[in-house]
Amino acid sequence: MGEQPIFTTRAHVFQIDPTTKKNWVPASKQAVTVSYFYDSTRNSYRIISVDGSKVIINSTITPNMTFTKTSQKFGQWADSRANTVFGLGFGSEQQLAKFAEKFQEVKDAAKLARDKSQEKMETSSNHSQESGRVTPSNPSTPQASSINGTDDEKISHVGPEAALLMSENDRLKTAVEQSNTNAKKWETELQTLQESNARLEDALTESSANVESWKKQLSVCKEESDALRDKIIELEAQCKEVSLEQERNAQLTAKVQELEAELQDKEQELQNLRKQAEIIPQLMAECESITDKLRTAETKNVELDGRIGGLQADADENRQKQGDMQGELKKFMDILDGKIDELHEFRQGLSKLGVGN
Repeated sequence: MGEQPIFTTRAHVFQIDPTTKKNWVPASKQAVTVSYFYDSTRNSYRIISVDGSKVIINSTITPNMTFTKTSQKFGQWADSRANTVFGLGFGSEQQLAKFAEKFQEVKDAAKLARDKSQEKMETSSNHSQESGRVTPSNPSTPQASSINGTDDEKISHVGPEAALLMSENDRLKTAVEQSNTNAKKWETELQTLQESNARLEDALTESSANVESWKKQLSVCKEESDALRDKIIELEAQCKEVSLEQERNAQLTAKVQELEAELQDKEQELQNLRKQAEIIPQLMAECESITDKLRTAETKNVELDGRIGGLQADADENRQKQGDMQGELKKFMDILDGKIDELHEFRQGLSKLGVGN
């Protein structure tokens, strides 16, 4: 019958990098067919995968092999004869589980076949040893060791049972030699597997060291981020101070605007007073009220003088920002002094007119 497929699935095939023994190298560009084959003549099992005309997996399964699931959809096994590690990436967890179950089943079957073969070899060896102790019953029959000539002549001189024992003995010798050869192969496979395990342990150790270095780098990044956060907090505090200073400047500007409005009001009052002064008879009646108003105005002027002094102190602190304001205040002082002088002259004129009347 030869080899027959007993299980087939599809997966992405990978092989371990032969130089680094760490990274996976894709053996197929896409998902390909991966099959288990059984050879009835040799009583052996193989995993075979072909990508186009290229054979990418040809792995004979031995009882020492182990299929390992490294993730939910990825599994691997080491082949000491091919001196590589195969990896399969499946489309689903169910496909990976079925492939792993079949691998274990085939591995157990290979182990059972090896055990049966060893039992047959041991039985044949014991039978050969027991048959070698049997001597011919006829004393007149010459022994094979005493006959000279070729092997064919020796076989022709001995009995049929002895000839059968000799052929059986030769066959057993061949089987023993083959078993010794297989034992050497198994020893080689075991040594290769041990070397593969050592390489895998080295890779695991190195990956652990890489993880530690990554942890250190992460802690350094965290420290840097904390420092940046502190700097951001400091900058925010400075921005708050700048905003407070801007608010203070805005308040001072509002005060200046209020004073300007008050000055305009005073100028309007003075204009009104001038108009009223043109009408002397009416002003005589309102002289006393105007005097009171003048007194009130003088009081307010004193208050304005105090306010102006305070503003001048504030203006001295903000000379660079409010230089134009000082000029306007000076102009206002000059105008106010002139208005006061005019009011005094007007008062004196009124008093003179009152004395003349």
